[in-house]
Formats: sequence, C-alpha cells, structure tokens
Amino acid sequence: MANSLRGEVLNLYKNLLYLGREYPKGADYFRSRLKAAFLKNKDVKDPEKIKQLIARGEFVIKELEALYFLRKYRAMKQRYYSDDNQ
Repeated sequence: MANSLRGEVLNLYKNLLYLGREYPKGADYFRSRLKAAFLKNKDVKDPEKIKQLIARGEFVIKELEALYFLRKYRAMKQRYYSDDNQ
C-alpha cells in the first residue's frame, strides 16, 4: 500500500474512533466492530479496492454524523415542544 493510502486509512480509522465515542450502543461496542472491519480488510493490496473501502468508510462517517444530528434534534425538540403539538 502506498504511503498516501496508508495515511488516508489511518486518518479514516482515527475519525471513526472519534465518532464512535457517542455511538448509541456504546464506545466499546463500536470500537470492537470497527477493529474487526479494518482487520478483515488488512490484506487488501489493490489501490483501487483500497480507495473503494476508504469511500465506504467516508460514507459511514456521514451516516454517523446524520445519526448524531438527528438524535440532537430530537432531544432539542422534546425540550422545547410539548407532545400535544405533534
């Protein structure tokens, strides 16, 4: 794997670990699943396949961010609006 791709993979892993701290099922659950996913693909050598896997990881980041924003929105909505208005 080229150094640039290695750096991208490490950066992706760090970003996912950071986002996993707020995961609804817990950080330990997220960390173990993340590690298993990265170890499953550790032997991939094809740069195109690595780029596809990085793109999938970036998609997961976007989905996690959407999940967290939605959770925050719901919490704010519950604080400021009563259930009668729904």
